[in-house]
Amino acid sequence: MDRMWATVEAGAVERGADEESAVVAAARDGDESAFGALAERHRRELQVHCYRMLGSVEESEDLVQETFLRAWRGLAGFEGRSTFRGWLYRIATNACLDVLAQRPRRVLPYEVAPAARGDTALPEPVDHPWLEPYPDRLLPDADAPDAAAVERETIELAFLAAIQHLPPRQRAVLILRDVLGWPAKDTAALLDLSVAAVKSALQRARVTMRRHLPRRRSEWGAGTDPSAAERALLQRYMDAHQRRDPRALAAVLRADVRVSFPPLPLWLDGSRDFVRGSTEFATAGEYRYRPTRANLQPAVAVYLRRPDKSGFHLLAVEVLRIEEGMISEIVDFSAPRVLAAFGLPLSL
Repeated sequence: MDRMWATVEAGAVERGADEESAVVAAARDGDESAFGALAERHRRELQVHCYRMLGSVEESEDLVQETFLRAWRGLAGFEGRSTFRGWLYRIATNACLDVLAQRPRRVLPYEVAPAARGDTALPEPVDHPWLEPYPDRLLPDADAPDAAAVERETIELAFLAAIQHLPPRQRAVLILRDVLGWPAKDTAALLDLSVAAVKSALQRARVTMRRHLPRRRSEWGAGTDPSAAERALLQRYMDAHQRRDPRALAAVLRADVRVSFPPLPLWLDGSRDFVRGSTEFATAGEYRYRPTRANLQPAVAVYLRRPDKSGFHLLAVEVLRIEEGMISEIVDFSAPRVLAAFGLPLSL
């Protein structure tokens, strides 16, 4: 039986390769629609790849478009030595490296400012290259062929924050080898490096990642779908906020919870300061909370109705990390450009 299925799968792969070759040939003959159909199959996984490299949804969208443009213009140079997908990854990775050579790494507030207290004056937004969340709605569908390119532990904000500490080429090596599972030989060919250089870069990258990833990460990285306990915890968190109940809020937080508020250079260290700050920093008005998802993590869309206005308007999206049944980190994103990527209703 196993041999039969292996034969079937091998035949399917061969037919897929033949179909791809036919489409590539049509595209080389000037059939732009054939090229577009072939490229679009890989759009979502390429965007996730660019997001891992860059830490920005907007930049990742732009770089996928740039990848397709470069691929179309250079199609005559595609000799079929790799798959068309692999060729697109080569173009996308090099396009990302071009961008990374021109700007500093993306950050979160705790990397650029000291921890604030719950009674600290609210600072003004700062134009840092902030790390951005990735709405789950933009991820490949669970049953799509490219869904395997996305695993929770390699898309969560903690992973993205850690990978920002890697030099660009180390970042590319780590993603290609440890995230996408490319062989060292293929990674070396894509990056124009020797196999020895790839192995060395990967070893150094892993050391840096271990230094910057949360200590208890192995306890929260598995799985992609929210559990019943996770959904219940999220509901308790939203209810506590909506009731303005500090005790209920503290009950769902780890004592060492870290809460940050990009684009403000503001973060709070510990549940005591956050519970106090949730009152001190809150804009006057009535709030509503709705569950959403980002980076394969639970998230909350925050809506506010100000005293002098009608209707609830989208104010922020909070992305939560859960450890051992409690919330250990909250990143509150409020930049309008970031919120637009979620496709959420702007008002309730």
